[in-house]
Amino acid sequence: MRFTKMQGCGNDYLFVRGEAPEDAAELTARLSDRHRGVGSDGMIFIKPADGSDADFVMRIFNADGSEAKMCGNGIRCAGRYVFDRGHTDKTEIVFRTNAGLRRVNIRTEEGKFAGITADMGIVKVSEPFTFTAGEYNMEVIPVDAGSPHAVHFCERAESFPLDALRELSENCPRFSDKVNAEAVQVIDGNTLRMRVWERGSGLTLACGTGASASAAAAVAIGCCRYDTDIEVRADGGILTVRVMPDGRTLLGGEALFVFDGETL
Repeated sequence: MRFTKMQGCGNDYLFVRGEAPEDAAELTARLSDRHRGVGSDGMIFIKPADGSDADFVMRIFNADGSEAKMCGNGIRCAGRYVFDRGHTDKTEIVFRTNAGLRRVNIRTEEGKFAGITADMGIVKVSEPFTFTAGEYNMEVIPVDAGSPHAVHFCERAESFPLDALRELSENCPRFSDKVNAEAVQVIDGNTLRMRVWERGSGLTLACGTGASASAAAAVAIGCCRYDTDIEVRADGGILTVRVMPDGRTLLGGEALFVFDGETL
C-alpha cells in the first residue's frame, strides 16, 4: 500500500487514495504508532465520489483506529493532495465526509498551488456548563464543528494542566463518545492561544475543527468579532479562522507534504 504523509501545523496524517479497507481501524492504529509504525495523528482515505454532489469521498481515522466525522487540517491537506497529484484540476473541490459535504478553495499562482481555505460549514455553539476535573472547575462551551468539541477559556493555555484537559475529553458525561477538548486563552480580539486534546489521538500540535470551534466560541461570548480573521495559535503553528454572521466558518493554514512511503 502506497501512502503520503502530510501535515498542517504539525497535525499529521497518512493519506491513501482508494477505498478504506475492512481492517482500516487496525491498520491506522498500527501505522500511526510513532515508535513502531510510521507515526501520525491518523489516516485519511480518499476516493472519487459516485454522484454529482461531491468530487471525492474522504474517511478519517484517528490514531487509535476510531473513525472521525471531520478534520479541518486533514481536509485542507486532502485538497492539496488531489490537486498537486493531478487527480483533479478544479480549484474548488467538494469532499463528502461523515459530517456532510465540505468544500475547499485552492489559490494558485501561475497554475501552481499557493494556498487553501476550507469551508467548515455552520459551526454551532451551545450553552455552557460546568465540569469538574480534580481541583479544576471548568466552564465548558460545547461546539459542533462537524465533530464535537468542548472549549474552556482559561487565563493561560500554556500552563493549563493537561490531565484536566484529558479528563474533559475522555470522561465528561455530557459526551457519551468522548469529545475533543480545547484550553483557549484570549490574547486579544483577533488572537487566541489554543491547546487541544483530540479524542482518539491525545494531545496534538494542532486541530482544524478545534481552531474553528475555539474561534466560534470566542465570537459567541464577545471576545472576537464576526467576519474578521482570527489568528489561532496552536502548539504546531498558526491557523486562521473567520466566523461569518450565519455561523459558517472558514479555515486557513498550511498544508504540506512530508514524504511518500509504501508498506510491506
